[in-house]
Amino acid sequence: MHLTERMYQMDNFSKYRNQILSSLLLAICVFFAGYYFGHNNISEADKVVSVINKTDPAGTNVDFQAFWKAWNVIDQKYVPTNSTTTDKKVDSQTRVYGAIEGMVKALGDPYTTFFPPVEAKTFNEEISGNFEGVGMEVGVKDKILTVIAPLKGTPAYRAGIKTGDKIVKIDETFTEKLSTEEAIKIIRGKKGTAVKFLIVREGVKDPFEITVLRDVINMPTVDTETKGDVFVIRLYSFSAISPNLFRDALRQFVQSGKNKLIIDLRGNPGGYLEAAIDMASWFLPAGKVVVQEDFRNAQDAQIYRSKGYNIFNNKLKLVILIDGGSASASEILAGALHEQGVATLVGTQSFGKGSVQELVDITSDTSLKVTIAKWLTPNGTSISHGGLTPDVVVKLDEAEFKKGNDTQMAKALEILSK
Repeated sequence: MHLTERMYQMDNFSKYRNQILSSLLLAICVFFAGYYFGHNNISEADKVVSVINKTDPAGTNVDFQAFWKAWNVIDQKYVPTNSTTTDKKVDSQTRVYGAIEGMVKALGDPYTTFFPPVEAKTFNEEISGNFEGVGMEVGVKDKILTVIAPLKGTPAYRAGIKTGDKIVKIDETFTEKLSTEEAIKIIRGKKGTAVKFLIVREGVKDPFEITVLRDVINMPTVDTETKGDVFVIRLYSFSAISPNLFRDALRQFVQSGKNKLIIDLRGNPGGYLEAAIDMASWFLPAGKVVVQEDFRNAQDAQIYRSKGYNIFNNKLKLVILIDGGSASASEILAGALHEQGVATLVGTQSFGKGSVQELVDITSDTSLKVTIAKWLTPNGTSISHGGLTPDVVVKLDEAEFKKGNDTQMAKALEILSK
């Protein structure tokens, strides 16, 4: 099952699970072995290091001697000075988790994350689709914590947070060294509590603060409306129930007798891969490529094809709206229908979240979300390399939007009127 980054992150729960799990479990066992022998007998620790170096699970020459020496020096010499830890020794298990987190951070991938027990529980709550927070998708872009999209109707949306906002500080914590998951941990909290963001926004001279009151977040999914002779489907997420809701929206479109359709994916941070494939299948013949999954080993590559519902004839006129908040599954759907010649893309550059994460249980209460592949469009373009470029680039005029005039929607309607 595939999920997009953070609350919608694409997680492949089937491929390479055993391989990654066994490797990391071995690494944890190694850490504990080193601690035991190092704590009681340094020479024994040296023997363990020798064995480790000969049985490296990755099959490469990795020297663990520096790790164990640092571990033993801490055991023998470290004196806590922080007032909150002076009387409390950091337990070995916490140090093991810290070592794994450090190894993961060394990859430099904002989407690969280790979840200790508390964080693992939080992540599982998030992907269930109901949690307490502010209701926005965030990610690290150009090394800056960035709002991918506030979800419609959520506290973040109502407070005026916008796609593309750079988050400099959360409460009193600066974000430049935070991973996405670390930032989310600070942002989330109990219903009724407040969180303050220091925001940098394009077109606004100085940073400014926005305070948001947390609430229970329920993911919005689909809205429909008609604009003259054009039917509009607004899709806010690719959740487990999205395919059925999208099918119902298409039924309304067909029953309307119209042949002009706009699918609005602006601010849609993605969701389940299966949902994107199912939706694309309504527009593509069986066998047409929807997306390619490119793994570390070329022979493991996967091609996902249309299921061939393909209910529309050549008279269909389709425009898809995208922007910087369109990510992951949104980019898969838009990219497939565009490159297969079905849809015209209008708006601004999409976010560019085109990687696949697998969620692996490390222990009964910890897990690792690791990037294992990247998404390629039908023509073989990596979505992560800058996202999708619209056929017609139109920026949203904020001043006009406040007056009720959506310049991007207006351009889509203009294209369909020809």
